[in-house]
Amino acid sequence: MYNKLQYISQGKTIEEQLYNIHQALDAGCDWVQMRFKDQTAKDTFALAEAVKFLCEEYLTNFIVNDNLYLAQQIAADGVHLGLTDMNIAEARAILGNTKIIGGTANTFEDIENHVKNGCDYIGLGPFRFTATKEKLSPILGLSGYFEILQKMKKNKISIPVYAIGGINLKDINPLMETGIHGIAVSGMITESDEKKKLIQQLNEKLYANVIV
Repeated sequence: MYNKLQYISQGKTIEEQLYNIHQALDAGCDWVQMRFKDQTAKDTFALAEAVKFLCEEYLTNFIVNDNLYLAQQIAADGVHLGLTDMNIAEARAILGNTKIIGGTANTFEDIENHVKNGCDYIGLGPFRFTATKEKLSPILGLSGYFEILQKMKKNKISIPVYAIGGINLKDINPLMETGIHGIAVSGMITESDEKKKLIQQLNEKLYANVIV
C-alpha cells in the first residue's frame, strides 16, 4: 500500500527545490512529488535528474507533477496529473502498468472518471484555501471529503485518496475520520523549523489506526 504522507516540493529555483527536498527526505519523508512550475525544460530536467538520484539514495517514491514525458524519460516511479493535464487513460497507455499514476480531483465524478481510466491514487482537494496553487478549485472542507468518501463507499469505488490543500497538524485526525488514505502537503513541511519532529507527528496521526 502507498505511504500515507506525500511531500509536494516547493522552490522557485533548482537550488531551493533540492534544498527543500533533501531536508524533507532527511526528516523521514518517503514520498516526493516534484512540482516545479513555469520553468525551462532544461532546468526541469536537471532538477528531476538530481531528485531521482536523491530519492534512490533514500529509497523514496519519486513522482513527477504534470510532466508525463519527463517522468518517462528519467524513469521516475510515476506521474501526478492535474484536472487540465493529459487524460489518465492516455497516460496509462504511454507509461504502461508498472508506473504509478495519480490524478487530481475535486468531485466524486472526477474520481469516478479517473478510476475508470486506470488511475492509482487520487489527490482530492482543496481542503481549504492554499497560496501554493494559483487556480484553485472549490474548497471542500471536512464535509466535502465526508460526502465524497461516502459516495465512493456506496458505489464500491476503492482507491487511495489523499487530502490536499492548506492542511495543518490539527486537521489530520478529523480528516482521517472521513475515510481518506493519507495527505499530500507542501508548505507545512517546507516551512517547518523542526521537520523531523513534524513528520514523526504526522506519521503517528496518519498511522494511528493501522493494524500492522
